[in-house]
Amino acid sequence: MIEKILYKKQLFALIVKGQYRKKRGVNFFTSKEATQQFGYIKHKKNHIIKPHSHKKRLTRILKTTEVLLLLKGILRVDFYDNKGKYLFSKIINEKDIIMLVHGGHGFKVLKDVEMIEVKQGPYSLANDKVKFKKVDEKKIKIK
Repeated sequence: MIEKILYKKQLFALIVKGQYRKKRGVNFFTSKEATQQFGYIKHKKNHIIKPHSHKKRLTRILKTTEVLLLLKGILRVDFYDNKGKYLFSKIINEKDIIMLVHGGHGFKVLKDVEMIEVKQGPYSLANDKVKFKKVDEKKIKIK
């Protein structure tokens, strides 16, 4: 299952639930236009992926996106608009994947977490991130 998180017709996140592992072949979750893309590949024993390299090309990326693969645990994702106003929250579970695209986000670990994060680089903590006040726990709205 793939869930698109939209706010004012803009894609804030893409959540891929842990059941995504059923399809065979190459299956991308993201659109061909996305500045970061990810998918799932499943092949039988002895399948061959032809040797290849990727061509050098200039790509313009205006905003960093990130993909989190939750290996273990439960994570609450809090979504914010670009001005730092809290909107709502979603829960992601073990084996879920989330791609964060637009808007702001914060997290609360609900059960001990192990995860892998992937984002475009080079990345500068000082220059690429704008921090704002987190939401009051009493105002959390799980959607």
